[in-house]
Amino acid sequence: MHHQETTQQTQNAATSARAIPQEAFDWYDEYAHGLIDRRTFLARLSTLTAVGLTMGTLTSALLPNYALAEQVSFNDEEIKATYETFPSPKGHGEGRGYLVVPTKVTDTASVVLVVHENRGLNPYIEDVARRLAKAGYIAFAPDALYPLGGYPGNDDQGRAMQSSMDRAKIEEDFIAAAMYLKNHKMSNGKLGAVGFCFGGYVVNMLAATLGDDLDAGVPFYGTPAAAELQKNITAPLLLQYAELDQRVNASIEDYEATLKSIDADYTKHIYAGVNHGFHNDSTGRYNEEQAELAWSRTLAFYQLYL
Repeated sequence: MHHQETTQQTQNAATSARAIPQEAFDWYDEYAHGLIDRRTFLARLSTLTAVGLTMGTLTSALLPNYALAEQVSFNDEEIKATYETFPSPKGHGEGRGYLVVPTKVTDTASVVLVVHENRGLNPYIEDVARRLAKAGYIAFAPDALYPLGGYPGNDDQGRAMQSSMDRAKIEEDFIAAAMYLKNHKMSNGKLGAVGFCFGGYVVNMLAATLGDDLDAGVPFYGTPAAAELQKNITAPLLLQYAELDQRVNASIEDYEATLKSIDADYTKHIYAGVNHGFHNDSTGRYNEEQAELAWSRTLAFYQLYL
């Protein structure tokens, strides 16, 4: 029953989202990435109430509702989830993440690092880790906010916390997390990575810094690593973009030119008619059809390389 209700809520949110003008999604993207503050975002939304949309409709469609983001229950008998710490000497000293192991794995399996957006380890990202475990992978989702006490339970505070931190140290924490996972006693040595938004950038960065230690990277709407690092990419990449995501898509042309120049093994998909964040089923940006297609391609990609 819970699943049916959740599906209905998701459909309701999607229906509301379809009625919302594109500029509202663009403003949300600016707000979510720190380009405007919450007051400015809400003030802009209020201008749309003149066309018959209530602030309640707008905010419920645009702001995350993590009750919608549980596709795999944390009580699912096919997985076992724990929080594990790992050493990060070049980063914040120690990191922590959400480790999800398929219960059917008694020896070793391929492993996948799951990298969150710019606001810490929220319930949507934990659910992505559980989805990977259901597919047979050992998944590990670090929380960049662990040095400050961890994801605080709401995105606004999480975003402020993450933006206050040393970005270079955060990157070192994810490099350390990747190597911790690759060398885990239950790992067969095959390492994949998937990330969303800031996490998409991190996957591109890992591809440019880990060399042969990364076997497959899937950045969702992520910007590339620093230009001087891109020539070091050896891992196969599955690049997932949203057609309406002008901010991130501005980087595609140059990135693709570099990947071609180094004869990189990459595939690019641009999903039609969707916004940045279209895979995240906790907001009105979610597009079920395109998200399912992108996820099925992700799993097929891992099956090929992991």
